[in-house]
Amino acid sequence: MFSAFIDTIKIFFIFIVIICFLSVICSLSLNIVTILNSNEYICNSISSSYNFVWPIPEHYNISSFFGKRTSPTSGASTYHSGIDIPAPEGTKLVAVDDGNVYFASWGAGGGYTISYQLINHPDIAISYCHVSPVFYVSIGDKIHKNQVIGTVGPKNVYGISNNPYRDSNGNPTNGASTGSHLHFTIKVNSQAVNPLDYYSI
Repeated sequence: MFSAFIDTIKIFFIFIVIICFLSVICSLSLNIVTILNSNEYICNSISSSYNFVWPIPEHYNISSFFGKRTSPTSGASTYHSGIDIPAPEGTKLVAVDDGNVYFASWGAGGGYTISYQLINHPDIAISYCHVSPVFYVSIGDKIHKNQVIGTVGPKNVYGISNNPYRDSNGNPTNGASTGSHLHFTIKVNSQAVNPLDYYSI
């Protein structure tokens, strides 16, 4: 009788251990799936081996990475030439390093765009897309590291003739965009590269 009781306790203990083990495995699996399926990568800080500053202070989350992806909206490329950093309309954008502005205008799929060539790294060009049409800089301006050069633009913009980009309500958008964010591109010798090669998360 006592032996049967001990056997029952052993079976119960083994059952509890198996349940706990399966719970841990399921939890880890769900966390991995959540990370893999997440639309946004959340990070807390950024540093740069090139001593670049982050283009959009206090906003470090990344909603779309460089490279192959599923197009988020009509007109957007399936090969992403930069990274997307979500932020509210009007958020300040700063220069990552000293540079010379060579473009500040409407840029088709990129919407309103600011581009500049770095002075200390003349083979590197930086572009900010989907910015506000109220530009803080002009073509030919010399800009300095940490200088505010513009702000995150609105999702919808008006006044661009033949703008092919529209949201689900038919309103014209700031390029191929689904919401307010900075599309941040780094080009080396005119070839787009992964911006995160220049930063450490």
